[in-house]
Amino acid sequence: MRVLLVGAGGVGTAVTRIAARRPFFDVMVVADQDPARAEAAVKAVGDGRFRAEHVDAGDESAVAALLARHGCDVLLNATDPRFVMPLFRAARTAGAGYLDMAMSLSRPHPERPYEECGVKLGDEQFALAAQWAEAGALALVGMGVEPGLSDVFARYAADELFDDIEEIGIRDGANLTVDGYDFAPSFNIWTTIEECLNPPVVYEKERGWFTTAPFSEPEVFEFPDGIGPVECVNVEHEEVLLVPRWVDARRVTFKYGLGAEFIETLRTLHRLGLDSTVPVAVPAAGGPVAVSPRDVVAASLPDPATLGERMHGKTCAGTWVRGTKDGRPREVYLYHVVDNQWSMAEYGCQAVVWQTALNPVVALELLATGAWSGSGVLGPEAFPARPFLDLLTEYDSPWGLREQ
Repeated sequence: MRVLLVGAGGVGTAVTRIAARRPFFDVMVVADQDPARAEAAVKAVGDGRFRAEHVDAGDESAVAALLARHGCDVLLNATDPRFVMPLFRAARTAGAGYLDMAMSLSRPHPERPYEECGVKLGDEQFALAAQWAEAGALALVGMGVEPGLSDVFARYAADELFDDIEEIGIRDGANLTVDGYDFAPSFNIWTTIEECLNPPVVYEKERGWFTTAPFSEPEVFEFPDGIGPVECVNVEHEEVLLVPRWVDARRVTFKYGLGAEFIETLRTLHRLGLDSTVPVAVPAAGGPVAVSPRDVVAASLPDPATLGERMHGKTCAGTWVRGTKDGRPREVYLYHVVDNQWSMAEYGCQAVVWQTALNPVVALELLATGAWSGSGVLGPEAFPARPFLDLLTEYDSPWGLREQ
């Protein structure tokens, strides 16, 4: 397998360090808008299978040409969601497979944003599914940790743990702290603003997909491995759009443990218009410069990839499922916990980016060996879960199951 990895930020760098320990691929080309980042990621692994390149993720023709020049079989997208569609289209143009960790962006309903869906996450990709299927090519979308591993858990629950599922709820929480910063998100702030301030989507079998207000339906969820109780709220996320396509459940939600201070900061950004992606004119020495307020916020905050030495605690991604098995009620939480101290010592990567990067590498190995195969635009729950979970454990990253 020959892989083009686009994006050498925190997650992309973690991908290289995880993949370097596995034999399933022949070449991994690491490409980034910043050549120094790509070169640093390649140099750090010291493995001849890795090569650094420069590419603009928004330039479809340049990405397609890079895929062709290196004879890559698959494009792994480790950029933020703005670049999903150009990279998705470039892979199809070049005849390569495609894998991402976040899907094409949504747009709220113009008149009823907190009641009805507008353009949903992934709609632009699924609209092109027939093209991929007709070509016999695979676009595996939403294959990070959430979405990604959380979707694999949902498929595993449906296949092996339940006869009937009432509700699937993705629940994400952590007890991470960062020394020296009042506000320092552990993941890409551009993406965090996008998913947290957009109208959250909920799925109900009788109603379909609908939206609510941001941060709605707060609940306290008890997370495992010493993390403890964390208040979680509704947030827009891909799992709600993916799981119902392949798993039969009467209700699907995603709730994120953000914390009151984080929520208030996001609300303040929104009140000030600093979450906007529409460029505004800013005075500069050479004349006005058009910049996006959200890009300014992102540039003003520390790069999450650099925070590992200052971070303490654990992060947990998981899937809570309620239903029946053999005529009896059952409720479980399937989860994956990463301790930042461990991920820093073992890989030199902070816990959140490492946990995100792990799962696409596992998926690539399953595709390379033929344990997973398919065509079209498919989510993680379209594939058997057991091979993934077994290989995850082989990567020295066990998962857990808690009966509720």
